[in-house]
Amino acid sequence: MSGAAAPTALAEPSERVGRAWTASLSLVNGAIWAGWYGPIQILLALQAAELAPAGTAKESVLAWVTGAGAAVSMVANPLFGALSDRTTSRLGRRTPWIVAGVAGGAVALVLLAGARSVAAMAVGWCGVQLTLNAAFAAVTAALPDRVPPGQRGAVGGWLGAAQILGVMAGTGLATAGGGLAGGYRACAAFAVLGALPYVLLHRDLVLPAGRRPAAGPVAVLRGLWISPRRHPDLAWAWLTRFLINLGNALALLYLLYYLRDVLRRPDPGGGVLILTALNGVTLLGTVVVGGIWSDRTGRRKPFVLGAGVIMAAATGLLAGWQTWTGALCAAALLGVGFGVFTSVDLALMTEVLPAAADRAKDLGVINIANSLPQVAAPVLAAPLVHHLGGYRVLYAVAAAIGLVGALLVRRIRGVA
Repeated sequence: MSGAAAPTALAEPSERVGRAWTASLSLVNGAIWAGWYGPIQILLALQAAELAPAGTAKESVLAWVTGAGAAVSMVANPLFGALSDRTTSRLGRRTPWIVAGVAGGAVALVLLAGARSVAAMAVGWCGVQLTLNAAFAAVTAALPDRVPPGQRGAVGGWLGAAQILGVMAGTGLATAGGGLAGGYRACAAFAVLGALPYVLLHRDLVLPAGRRPAAGPVAVLRGLWISPRRHPDLAWAWLTRFLINLGNALALLYLLYYLRDVLRRPDPGGGVLILTALNGVTLLGTVVVGGIWSDRTGRRKPFVLGAGVIMAAATGLLAGWQTWTGALCAAALLGVGFGVFTSVDLALMTEVLPAAADRAKDLGVINIANSLPQVAAPVLAAPLVHHLGGYRVLYAVAAAIGLVGALLVRRIRGVA
């Protein structure tokens, strides 16, 4: 860096992180995912059915609301990441945004609980996405900030385990909360409590004011564009993540309705909880092991490819075997694939970042590949279900999209 030693906040980390740091970062990550997926898995679907105007399908209401929230997420994650990269607080670059994001997310969840119209529901969910993405951008950036490359698969595995446990916790809280209001408030409380150990027990890296990137609005907005021509590995990695996540989003979006309307489950909410728990068990069996194995071999692409193929096969089961047993098998197999993908793909992404000074912003751009599928999935899913063949076609298309994404990881050249 122009002949000057890089400050610690911008240096490539070389010291391995300890178990306590990994555990507390994983906990706040899981808390954020609980704040997202309690609503996504249960509460928003129930609320959409309750608030849908006469003559409007509940699926359409859910699609509008989740699509609007995902659109906010696409902007919020890289934007707050860019602001985090430029933060010179004595508390560090990341901690202030974790605090503000989680607190704001809790408030937004409580307000969402009181929504009495589709418009209010959409505004509330957009608020949840805006605030929790501020925290998530900071949490994600902590991985390349603090973890050396040879440990990122393992730490990414623990973050992935926390993610699925957060999804399970959010689903459980939403189910056991005693109604919409109780479910939302339980998710809000969990999000706040889960962030406290990391915020209170671990010091963040401080960026000297003199090393802050250009902070004007034009510079921030211009920096959100990353040229795929100049950084082709990042572009292929982004596309791989997008397509695999799109296939997964299509598979999960209408799961509650699939259980109720196709499989005729008497308790579809409980069915979602069972499938989520089974998925979580198999995911937890592979997410950490996959990351550690990837670290030891020094390879990322074969793991991402194999995981994507397994996930596509699992989604294909939902298309070809439409029974409760088929759903159970699909959930178990999807967990195996998603576990490996979650840990190893995150490590892969940190190895194609262009610059240390923009880690959170660049990861925010990469994370659009997580949120954009939430916008695209409702657009694709609603016509597939209502006009182009129903749930069988929906899941076949989801499997094909995920398989294409898995195959594209081979185009990355700079990572083994």
